[in-house]
Amino acid sequence: MSVDSRSASALLESLLRQHSAEELLAKLAPKHHERPERMSSSGGVTAEQIDRRWAILRHAGEARRVLLDEPCDTEGETYARNIENFVGTVRVPVGVAGPLRVNGTHAQGDFYVPMATTEATLVASYHRGASLLTECGGCAAVLVSEGLARAPGFAFATLYEAGQFITWAVRSLDALRAIAESTTRFGKLTDIRVTLEGNHVYLIFDYFTGDAAGQNMVTIATQAICEYIREHSPVTPTAMFVEANHSGDKKASAQSFLYGRGRSVCAEVIVPAALVETRLHTTAQMMATYWRMSAVGGVLSGTIGVQGHYANGLAAVYLACGQDVACVAESAVGVTRFELNADGALYASVTLPNLVVGTVGGGTGLPSQRACLDILGLAGAGNANAFAQVCAGIALAGELSIVGALVAGDFTNAHARLARGNTEVPPRAQ
Repeated sequence: MSVDSRSASALLESLLRQHSAEELLAKLAPKHHERPERMSSSGGVTAEQIDRRWAILRHAGEARRVLLDEPCDTEGETYARNIENFVGTVRVPVGVAGPLRVNGTHAQGDFYVPMATTEATLVASYHRGASLLTECGGCAAVLVSEGLARAPGFAFATLYEAGQFITWAVRSLDALRAIAESTTRFGKLTDIRVTLEGNHVYLIFDYFTGDAAGQNMVTIATQAICEYIREHSPVTPTAMFVEANHSGDKKASAQSFLYGRGRSVCAEVIVPAALVETRLHTTAQMMATYWRMSAVGGVLSGTIGVQGHYANGLAAVYLACGQDVACVAESAVGVTRFELNADGALYASVTLPNLVVGTVGGGTGLPSQRACLDILGLAGAGNANAFAQVCAGIALAGELSIVGALVAGDFTNAHARLARGNTEVPPRAQ
């Protein structure tokens, strides 16, 4: 990150007005006075363990009463596999958008979508988009691929040794598959990809993970493969890491569109011109015009993909439904496209190549999160692909709604009214 000279000078002058150079050095220097009592790392959730943790938090005030309410206090065991150093839970408001009609290869029907957020206007916007999609007859949704990658890295003394290792690893795929699949009932090693960089080798293992998102599943399976490599490879790596940052895990990356991670889904809808005008207060032509300008804006700012705000809806759904919310970093990569059809209707589509979601495992079994999946009718085994298509549908709903608001001049008004509670808002731009 660079800072221009004027800003850097202003910041420095401001600091020196408030502190001498000696004071700044003292503030930034290491401090070796006695540290507070250490919070012992533990997954235990007994009353005694929770009491000990709260005793350490001397400045908590009323926090214990708020975070450790009665249901939470009596259901501590429920969270034992999902948290360490447990002291309570945080309540996040949950709203429902819908009905959202999805005509998918896996998701079929009308869905009420739980969304957990603290951002006013978010549920209202997605609700508007979902209602519009349903009025159009629903969105079509197709699952393009599914799977999750883990990418261990191996260092060798020379490029020649790295080449020897690649030859052996590719020829040993069946043996590596057997080792990986011995660690899981549902996971399958489907393929292996190879990247050679000097004397470094990245083996990118692609797994089928069933109805689980599968991050832990593929990590454990890949660790078993690494141990097998350590014992059987004809060339011994000088270093080996179970994940060498080539899988794209929990980060936006250019390879998202090349391979995808999790479940890759496309969804589309054709919105008649009359509905664009009555529900979004604008025209299909202006929606398409805005999309072209926003696409160029995305290129100019260097975004990966072109879309309005996938992260808003996905984070809210992930939080409500027990997904790993950090996966929004990669799940929110994608492309929205709006086009004006010859008959004046609006064609709208979203492509999301990295929906890392599941309906079993992780946080999906926690009481509140399971309840939200139950609202969708998608809790448990057999529903992960349908859940991914619902996520794509709600992303499409959000794109239509936010672009409609921006084009019609309603965006600021909605935030002023719902987020600030203003009854008087400026008139909509014409």
